[in-house]
Amino acid sequence: MNSSAPQQTIGLTTISRTVASLAVGVVHTLERAVVGPTRIRTARGNAWEAICADRARADQRAALDRLVAELAASRSADARDRQPVG
Repeated sequence: MNSSAPQQTIGLTTISRTVASLAVGVVHTLERAVVGPTRIRTARGNAWEAICADRARADQRAALDRLVAELAASRSADARDRQPVG
């Protein structure tokens, strides 16, 4: 009894996709169990954290710029105060 229907074979990519899908499911379930459903990371949460990090870096850069400007101003004031003796 021969059947002419082709047999489906499981390829390496099919196995890889299956394993990846199962791993994502396990990680998601584990994260939900560990941190609780209200603290799960989302795209919105990740975006907000990135915005906050950008703002913090901008604040630090501005503070450093102010410090450099103050140092440059005090250095030029010192240079003006020191008149060459001659």
